[in-house]
Amino acid sequence: MGEAGVGHHVRCWHSVASCLFLACLYVGSLYVWRSSLPRDHPSTIKHRCASVLLVAAFSPAVVKAWTHWAEINVDASLWGLMGLRVQGLVPATLLPLLLTAVFYLGPLVHSAMDHPKRSGGGPQAALEPLSWRLCVGDAVWLRNQVVAPVTEELVFRGAMLPMMVSCSGPTAAIFITPLFFGVAHFHHVIEQWKLHRDDLSTILLVAVLQFLYTTVFGAYTAFIFMRTGHLVGPILCHCFCNSQGLPDITAALQHPQRTPVLLSYLMGALLFLLLLFPLTDPLFYGAAPVCSLAPAPPLCY
Repeated sequence: MGEAGVGHHVRCWHSVASCLFLACLYVGSLYVWRSSLPRDHPSTIKHRCASVLLVAAFSPAVVKAWTHWAEINVDASLWGLMGLRVQGLVPATLLPLLLTAVFYLGPLVHSAMDHPKRSGGGPQAALEPLSWRLCVGDAVWLRNQVVAPVTEELVFRGAMLPMMVSCSGPTAAIFITPLFFGVAHFHHVIEQWKLHRDDLSTILLVAVLQFLYTTVFGAYTAFIFMRTGHLVGPILCHCFCNSQGLPDITAALQHPQRTPVLLSYLMGALLFLLLLFPLTDPLFYGAAPVCSLAPAPPLCY
């Protein structure tokens, strides 16, 4: 093996070790607080939010240390590599979120048909100060809609993707880094088992399904990050998906107006596939700094 091969091999070990360290640090920080309270208790949420915010704040230091250990020399800044930049910020804020909303066309139509009053007042309600005060005062909402999307995307996309891109290339990194994200959610097995809410087989089945969902979702937001070079898109898409949850296909199949509901689901999926690449075209966002780390720079796509 030549000198270049040895260097790349060592860099990959540094990358994987750094990603594993961040994943363990993120999950481990949730358990530094000794408590028998459930995960949705306000006290538990407060402590855990503080922990993951600290880990997220520490993640740039890990990336910086990695660039030193792996002898990475690029012109891009650390913040640019992690998707925190100004160029292309407006389209990076709007277009990925629009793309995700298109995918959820079916659930949105489904909800509008079942709750016309609530859906009709949606945009107006979103501007109501009282509505926001209620949300901000809800610890579960803050965790699910603010803290989790920001910290998870910063750690598992913004920090990990640059490290993996230099090792595996952009395409492989899109599918590798979500594995850290998916495995990180297995810690829920411990909590469910301690609370004795279900038998072990049910808990494991739910954990496997959650792993599959979070891994697929992680690949999607990683794709957005690589295409746009921005972290804001993945964060907003994460917020939106957390607010919507998984599409309820079973309820759609049993809906009294099943045909239009299912058509909206199908239309959303088809439009999503048609718009996936056009709405994430790097021409909208400028060259992604993370692409400079790819083994064959300067372009990822």
